[in-house]
Amino acid sequence: MASRAEGVRAPFSAERRQLILDELRGSGRVGAAELAQRLGVTGETVRRDLVALEREGRLARVHGGAVPADGTAAEPAVSARVSHEAEKRRIARAALRHLPATGSVLVDAGSTTAHLAEQFPDRAGLVVFTNALPIAALLLEKPQLEVHLIGGRLRAPTSAAVGPWAGRVLRDLHVDVLFAGTNGVSLARGLTTPDPEEAEAKALMLAAARHRILLADHTKLGAERLCRHGSLDDVDLFVTDAGMPEDDLRALRDAGVEVEVA
Repeated sequence: MASRAEGVRAPFSAERRQLILDELRGSGRVGAAELAQRLGVTGETVRRDLVALEREGRLARVHGGAVPADGTAAEPAVSARVSHEAEKRRIARAALRHLPATGSVLVDAGSTTAHLAEQFPDRAGLVVFTNALPIAALLLEKPQLEVHLIGGRLRAPTSAAVGPWAGRVLRDLHVDVLFAGTNGVSLARGLTTPDPEEAEAKALMLAAARHRILLADHTKLGAERLCRHGSLDDVDLFVTDAGMPEDDLRALRDAGVEVEVA
């Protein structure tokens, strides 16, 4: 949705709510502050719309916005996930401080991990595995790295290899560090993603690594998607951005999660 020009009337409630649902179907999540700006209404008006739509069972409210009621939605392609780019770059840069000088690394699919691959050092002695075609291509630009692409059926939204072939390789791997992504993080359900085969691959990645680092911006907190692929106990370090509210940071840390704010 584009922001509304000055002088143009704000849409009526029925129009607003349909626009909210259209945005939700396209992106899998909507932010309340962004909606208010785009629709030319107050934050309280958006809050009332979200409450009304939640009562109708058409969405579920989470911190700062809403997600589909059942955790399902048309999953946008990684290349189309262009929101919060500066935050994702900072998260990637902070996560790379935990990269070993030498050893084995596994990089999950995702928009934030793609930023990590872009910033990855060109360093001899590092063996890097990934099931994501775009991430492998970025890593190949670093000629001193040894890059392994895990095969399988490629999912269009993430360009990630999933299924039995990918599973066989991941079950045999044991790497030093995993840089993991997710579509949702919640205290209640842990880590979630929309697709069952991708969830299986992500779960196997968590099992394959000695040290597991989760990269996720603050908008992922509170989102719950269809398939669970891990618990917060499966994460050794959660790297997020400064947009994470203090109350949420405190709740995560009280639950035993080590959180680093980039």
